[in-house]
This record gives sequence, C-alpha cells and structure tokens, in this order.
Amino acid sequence: MLGEKSIKEFLEETASSSPVPGGGSIAALSAATALALVEMVANLTIGKKGYEEVQEEMKKIASRAEEGRKEFINDIDRDADAFDKVMAAFKLPKNTDEEKSSRKQAIQESFKNAALVPLEVAKKALNSMEMISTIVEKGNQNAVTDGAVAAMMARTAVLSALYNVKINLGSIKDEEFVNKLSKEVDEIESKVKELEKSILSKVNL
Repeated sequence: MLGEKSIKEFLEETASSSPVPGGGSIAALSAATALALVEMVANLTIGKKGYEEVQEEMKKIASRAEEGRKEFINDIDRDADAFDKVMAAFKLPKNTDEEKSSRKQAIQESFKNAALVPLEVAKKALNSMEMISTIVEKGNQNAVTDGAVAAMMARTAVLSALYNVKINLGSIKDEEFVNKLSKEVDEIESKVKELEKSILSKVNL
C-alpha cells in the first residue's frame, strides 16, 4: 500500500521508472497534507486563551480534517489502482471478434473509472477550502501561514487531480460522459482559484 510507505520510500517509488504513483496519487497526497495542516491549526487553537468562542468549532474542524486526511491517503492507492486497471484492460486478449469487443469495453470502462477517481479527489479537496478559510480567519493567528499553505496545497490538489481527469477524458468515446465531466472540471477549476485568492487575502503579514 502506497499510503503506508515512509515519505522517503514513497518519493523514491514516485521517482522510479514505474508509472505509479503518478500525478493523481500526488494530487491526493497534496490534499492529505492540506488537511493535516488544517488539523494542526485547529489543534493549536483548541485550549488557547483568546479563542474561547471558537473552541467547539475548532474541535469539529479537527475531527473532520482527520477523517478527510485519512480518506485522501486511501485515494493515493485508489488512483494508482485505477491506472493499473487501465493497463490491465489493454493486456486483455484480442484474438477473436468477441475478445476484441470485450477488450474495447473494458478499456473504456477503465478510462471512465480513471477519470472519476481524481474527479472525486478534486471535489473533496475543493470542499476542504471551507474549513481552511475558517482556520485562517478564526484559528490561532500564530499559525495563520500554515493555514495559507493548506489553501495552496488544496488548490494544487484540485488542479492536479483535474489534469488527471482531463487526460483520461481524451480516451473516452462516450460523448455524454465526457461533456458532463468536462463541465464539472471547468466549474471546479474556476471555483478553487477564486477560493484560494479569497483565503490568502485574509492573511495579513
């Protein structure tokens, strides 16, 4: 499991000639690091003088961030598995017309899955921006730059995941599926850039 490797092991495997882990897994990792920072800022706010009014809110954020962080770690492997399924589909036999038809269908289904996994990562990372905005605005101001980094990492996670959606859409023949996801990609891309700009504008140094 990629998510269980040490940082050094994971980066070495990423740097190898193996195609996985690749950009999709790195997108999920970026999202996980963003939520780790959210969790940290929330925990640095809990129990601190001057932040009495946001204690319960920060506890809820810390809990949500922990849950999300664990999900994104699982997504590192989900993305790698999706790519492996595409490669497996291409290796299916194609000696008869029936085999060719079955292989073609398997390839298309695997490409759809390989697009849906990073799209889900992008959506979840986008949703995390709400928590990030809250910790930057209401959290421990001694850690405000950590919240800013969380925003940048979440933005990177979203845009990186969307690139992986786009490249897989290029191999999918189902026009309705492609058009639907392309529209979602454009909307998410626009939203995350606006949200990051809004969050960073709250960081006064």
